[in-house]
Amino acid sequence: MTAPRDAIAARRRLINKRIATRDAQGLRPFFAPDAQLIPGGGGLILGVDAIVEAFAAQFREPGFVAYVRAPDSIEVDAAEERAAETGRWTGNGMSGTYLAAWRKVTGQWMIESELFVTLA
Repeated sequence: MTAPRDAIAARRRLINKRIATRDAQGLRPFFAPDAQLIPGGGGLILGVDAIVEAFAAQFREPGFVAYVRAPDSIEVDAAEERAAETGRWTGNGMSGTYLAAWRKVTGQWMIESELFVTLA
């Protein structure tokens, strides 16, 4: 059995690959249906459908440069049902920090919320 930290780190690498290939629909399995995302510019995106559409819209932009999320730490609760990932993100000439909340849903780690802060 894969350790939770390793499983989450592997899923993050897959998310980075989907973003690099502009595969918005390929991101759907990584987000819980009721996921929430606060992008670096502010605002709130509610639900996996809206999150996938937000990515698709960015991917259609001619000057889009892939975002990369690089985890610094992944902390897992004692029950191994929830986790917090923190790290740095870069892309489109910007960078900052992020926090992702993960939960285990039917044996699979899914993002329930993400917060991105643009710092540069």
